[in-house]
Amino acid sequence: MNTFLSAAKQFIDDEDGVTAIEYGLIAALIVAALASTLTGVTNALKGKFTAIVDALTAP
Repeated sequence: MNTFLSAAKQFIDDEDGVTAIEYGLIAALIVAALASTLTGVTNALKGKFTAIVDALTAP
């Protein structure tokens, strides 16, 4: 029983996997922020280029 308790305590104190999960979550948040920002920039650029094309093709 004592070995089980010491193994359980060692498992609870082990934080190696936690660090990897934290880095994964940080990377996912950065990707989500970039995706939302780039979507707005893409839509703004599309609007600008459409306005330029419309101005050039207008008689």
